This record gives sequence, C-alpha cells and structure tokens, in this order.
Amino acid sequence: MRSISSHEYDIFRRCMIAARKEAQLTQEALAKSLQKPQSFVAKYENGERRLDVVEFLIVTRVIGVDPCALLSEVEQQIFEASREEQP
Repeated sequence: MRSISSHEYDIFRRCMIAARKEAQLTQEALAKSLQKPQSFVAKYENGERRLDVVEFLIVTRVIGVDPCALLSEVEQQIFEASREEQP
C-alpha cells in the first residue's frame, strides 16, 4: 500500500489541526457542523485520508478561517522546512 502522506502534507495537516484548535473546536464539534462522523475529521487529521479541494474549502468555512491565508501559512512552512534541509 502506498502512503498517502508526505512531509509537505504533514505540514498541511498540522496547520489544519492548529486552525481547528484556534477556533476552539473539538473534532466532534467540527464533524457535527460538517454533518459528518467524528472519524471523518480524525482520519484527515491523522493522515489516514486526504481532503480534496472542495472538502478543504468546506472545512475552512466551518472553522472560520480564510482558505487562502491557511494555504499561505502552509506554503511558508514548507518553504522554511525546505531551507532547513539544504546543506
């Protein structure tokens, strides 16, 4: 089985988790707002499944964050991580 994760996707997941926590939402509360089971949130936060673009937009709307700002944060962290890896 191929991994669905990568270092870059791990950064994305951590940013999504941080955004949810900053909004003071539990996985259960977010899932309820999304009309999904709690396992939906747990699986994308744990890297067991990926979010597609439409799901990402819906989740950010429910969390109350600007999807463009969140992606900018992800991009910045990926850039910083890649600079740290260079010799």
